[in-house]
Amino acid sequence: MLPRKSIIPEEFSLPGLVSRMPRKPVFRDRVNKARFIAKNGSCNLAHKNIREQGRFLQDVFTTLVDLKWRFTLVIFTTTFVSSWLLFAMYWWLVAFAHGDLDPERQNVTHCVTDVKSFTSAFLFSIEVQVTIGFGGRMITEQCATAITVLILQNIVGLIINAVMLGCIFMKTAQSNRRAETLIFSRHAVIAVRNNRLCFMIRIGDLRKSMIIGATVRLQVVRKTTTPEGEVIPIHQIDVPTESAVASNSLFLLAPLIICHVIDKNSPLYDLSAMELQCSDLEVIVILEGVVETTGITTQARTSYISEEIQWGYRFVPIVTEEEGVYSVDYSKFGNTIKVVTPGCSARELDEKPSILIQTLQKSELSHQNSLRKRNSMRRNNSMRKGAGSTGGLRRNNSSLTTPKVQFFTPTDGGQTLNAVT
Repeated sequence: MLPRKSIIPEEFSLPGLVSRMPRKPVFRDRVNKARFIAKNGSCNLAHKNIREQGRFLQDVFTTLVDLKWRFTLVIFTTTFVSSWLLFAMYWWLVAFAHGDLDPERQNVTHCVTDVKSFTSAFLFSIEVQVTIGFGGRMITEQCATAITVLILQNIVGLIINAVMLGCIFMKTAQSNRRAETLIFSRHAVIAVRNNRLCFMIRIGDLRKSMIIGATVRLQVVRKTTTPEGEVIPIHQIDVPTESAVASNSLFLLAPLIICHVIDKNSPLYDLSAMELQCSDLEVIVILEGVVETTGITTQARTSYISEEIQWGYRFVPIVTEEEGVYSVDYSKFGNTIKVVTPGCSARELDEKPSILIQTLQKSELSHQNSLRKRNSMRRNNSMRKGAGSTGGLRRNNSSLTTPKVQFFTPTDGGQTLNAVT
């Protein structure tokens, strides 16, 4: 039995209408992933399954500098105590071989005076290596072996002092300590500047000592797939900045806004405001320079993920001139204000310049309307104040009216009452 056909044609049925309706692009929720660079600049990377551990021992000094402070102090103390104990054993053996420990040979000249036990040998070892002369124990010219041990301990002690003290100095003068005073804005912004869509951040230096030869580099890190099917989990793409910054002429005297023009060569060229929130890109900012006081190269890093990029915002000005001095208000360092910005991508703006023109016209009209409203509110307030002051004057004038005064004037026929106001 054939199925009964519907009276309504198939193209006008509900499934047919739904299939012909234009569908909006569906964006998947952004998958939470670990960021490559943390906000404080540390690299979020773990090294595992390193088989060639001996390579770290080939560069002992750098390994000691990279260790944490607690491990460095433990190694520092252990090294000195071990060297004192080792040479204390040598001094005890020298005294034992020469017979200085024999109580029957007290009249014989000793190699080292007053070394009668291992404890006294340990104390003499500390005096020799730390160059503390208490005067109670001293070496004599009777033993050539004792003189050799003395020279050897002095050389070893100097080497240990140089390495350990140099390690501690480098740890206290590390360049990342200077980077703590180089700050970045909490958020990055995307807005229109000079009729171009731009990605902007703000950087600043809290110290008065400047960073010489400061340069800023921007990189976009994202997961990409090549046409051959190769998956690159960390694909680093260089992002050019303005010509003034790219030419190494960054003068970081006051907080600066670093601007990247989103053009055809930018990895942000095809991203709109909605697509940016669903993307998994990460913008890394690297600030490098030489510390003016120490001459050590320092580097400060941070990153911005899609949730930390504000579309349609602009940084507020924080540098003002007060009594002939430029003042920087760091309390507003990361503050932004909302501005009219097209929500489409930079590619669409290049293909349809009318979008930007219409957006700017709407912004100008809204600005004019806000000014008119503000002026009208000011007029109304002034008129209300004027009306209030006029009413008050009238009330004051009414209260100050001259009272009527009555007096009598004598006449021939009697007294007549005259009233004078």
